[in-house]
Amino acid sequence: MMTGAATAYTKSSAALTASPTASESTHADWPRLLQRFIEYLVSECGLAVNTIEAYQRDLREFLEELHARDICAADRVDALVVRGYLVRLSERRLALSSIARHLVSVKMFLRFLYYAGVLSTDVTAMLETPKKWRKLPATIGKPQIEALLATPQPGEPFYARDRAILELLYASGLRVSELAGLKISDVNLAVGYVRCRGKGGRERIVPMGRHAIDAIQEYLRTLRGVLTESLHNNEALFVSRTGRPMDRTNIWRLVSKAAAAAGIRSPVGPHTLRHCFATHLLEGGADLRIVQELLGHADVSTTQIYTHVDSSRLKFVHQRCHPRQ
Repeated sequence: MMTGAATAYTKSSAALTASPTASESTHADWPRLLQRFIEYLVSECGLAVNTIEAYQRDLREFLEELHARDICAADRVDALVVRGYLVRLSERRLALSSIARHLVSVKMFLRFLYYAGVLSTDVTAMLETPKKWRKLPATIGKPQIEALLATPQPGEPFYARDRAILELLYASGLRVSELAGLKISDVNLAVGYVRCRGKGGRERIVPMGRHAIDAIQEYLRTLRGVLTESLHNNEALFVSRTGRPMDRTNIWRLVSKAAAAAGIRSPVGPHTLRHCFATHLLEGGADLRIVQELLGHADVSTTQIYTHVDSSRLKFVHQRCHPRQ
C-alpha cells in the first residue's frame, strides 16, 4: 500500500511544499493542507495517478470526520481522534483491508504535516496498521482458461481485438490499467515482448507467448486500422468501436462476458487472468523471483501468496528432493 517513494519523507522536502503559517496549529485550513499534500505526492513522490486519487478520496472522508467533530485546530488531532475515525469505518462494515488503506492515507498525511511543522508531535508513531488476513488469489483451472480464450469467434465484429486482449492478459499477467495504457510502440512482435508502466510509473518488460503474438498481429493487420480510420495520432494499442482507447471498464466487461460464454460460474475479471498467469508459471517450475519481476511487484512477499496455491507442486518437490523420500 505504501510505496518506497511515498514513505521517504524528509523535513526539507515536505517543507518545500507546505510552508505552514503560525496560526495553523490553532486553526487549520484542512482543504488547503490537503491540496498541499497532494501537490507533494505529485511533485516529490512520483506516485501513480490512481494511487494519488485513492489517497485523496480517503483523506476527504477523514476531513469530513474532523469537520463533524468540530476539530479546527491541528494540535487537536491525536491518536485517539484517528482511532475514533477507524471505529466509524468499522461501524460502516468496511473490510479490514479497506480500513487499513484508509489508515495508511491518514498516517501519510499526518506525517507530512508533522515534518512541515503544522503538527508539533508525530501522531503516526502511536498508530499501528491492523494486521489483515491475506486471501488466496482467485484462479481458474487451465481447461477453463482454454475455454475462455476460445470464446471470441471468427465473424464477430471485434473478434480479432477481443482475442488479442484475452491472449495478452493471460500471456503477460498485466494489470487492467497497464493493458489499457499500452501504445502500439510498447509491443515488439518480432522479439516477443511488451513494455508496460506499472504502479509508481515503474517500467518493466514482459515476454509474450506465440499465441498472444499471433493474436495481436492479426488484430493490427485486420481491425485496428478500420476502427481508428477517422482519428489521427491515436497511439493506443487497443481501441473501442469508436476508435478511442479502451478503458478499464470496457476490458472488465469483455473478460466477464468471455467467462460467462465459457460457462465459468465464478466471477472472473482481468485480475483473475493475472492470478492464473502467476499460479500457472509457478506450477510449471518458474522461480518466484522471476514471477515477481514479471508481475511488477516491488516486494517479493506480495508474490509469495501464490506459493500457497500450488500445494501439489510443493508435495512433488518435497518427495523428489528430501533424502528420506
